[in-house]
Amino acid sequence: MLRLQGSTLARLLSPSAASPIPFPLLRLTSAVAPAVSPNPSFAVEEYLIDTCGLTQAQALKASTKISRIKSPTKPNAVLAFLAGLGLSTADVAAVVAKDPLFLCAGVERTLAPIVVGLTDLGLSRSEIAHLASLAPASFRRRSIFTNLPYYMSLFDSYENLLRVIKRNPSLFTSSPEKVVKPTMAFLQECGLDACDIAKLCIAQPWILNTNLERAHAMVACAESLGVPRGSGMFRQALHAVAFLSEDKITAKVEYLKNTFTWSDTEVRVAISKAPVALLRRSNESLQRTSEFLINEVGLEPAYIARQPTMLSYCLEGRLRPRYYAVKFLKENRLLKRVPGYCSVVKVTERVFMEKYIYPHNEAAPHLAEDYAATCRGEAPSSFRFALTEGGL
Repeated sequence: MLRLQGSTLARLLSPSAASPIPFPLLRLTSAVAPAVSPNPSFAVEEYLIDTCGLTQAQALKASTKISRIKSPTKPNAVLAFLAGLGLSTADVAAVVAKDPLFLCAGVERTLAPIVVGLTDLGLSRSEIAHLASLAPASFRRRSIFTNLPYYMSLFDSYENLLRVIKRNPSLFTSSPEKVVKPTMAFLQECGLDACDIAKLCIAQPWILNTNLERAHAMVACAESLGVPRGSGMFRQALHAVAFLSEDKITAKVEYLKNTFTWSDTEVRVAISKAPVALLRRSNESLQRTSEFLINEVGLEPAYIARQPTMLSYCLEGRLRPRYYAVKFLKENRLLKRVPGYCSVVKVTERVFMEKYIYPHNEAAPHLAEDYAATCRGEAPSSFRFALTEGGL
């Protein structure tokens, strides 16, 4: 990695720097690397591999985007800038692989003023470095610090904002005034408060880049599935239908009806109570869960429709192990009252252990071991609590 040598930026980015970044910055070219005249023989692909740390495949892909670079002067300055922010060699390679054009950014004209703006907003050097690593294409645009205060207020914390940026690095490419704020205002009109909107955007970050017309379509789709605006499940419904086409949603509804043998009313009731679990899970997962609940546990389809949150739990890690554990307790007359299956799977793991496993350590010394093995997907040597027939 290149070293920063004696420049204003080098002093700024050193760990001992205690004052805001002076602006404008002095030119960095001579401080970072000797002046190099355009060289027709400069090999971009080799530079990406030897100096930036990219793999051959990454370098081949990246080189097509920065073929206009004819000398290492500007990219050397950029690499020094990133090193000064505190990015490791691996971090720098990741930045360049994500956004090769970052090497074309001017340090004094573009990158350093952006650091000034972010520092003025109160971000630490490590936070700025993390931001550059997550969203390099946005980082080289000044809109990143002009729009940051709005997004900070929207998500209420920098940590939540980073979660969004990690999944939607192009967040700062949308205009808050023209795109984001009108959509957020419309969602508020639909009954979502600030906390609901933040949670929705964390779950579906691309909503922040969508236009108002698409937001209206999402709301109409949620309502058509039986989840009216203002209801408790409305945010979950928007999460479920976001960016799914009408054809895909229609096909999923038909699949649910066939798989669980639900009527139109039952599928509507189920979706209104657990839209994400039903519309976002794969057909294969729903099929396996349906077979287990109906054929093995013995639940009626109508009961599942009224308690669809069961379908949000993992079959191998929760539904099946808990069924076998309580089934064992029932068959060995260790329960004073046999619970309903839904109540068994809904409680937290801590409560389940305290209520159904720990109290029986003496009477059933292998129960905890067998339960833990089944949760890991490992059948105990004799599968001691799953041998007999019958349900709860």
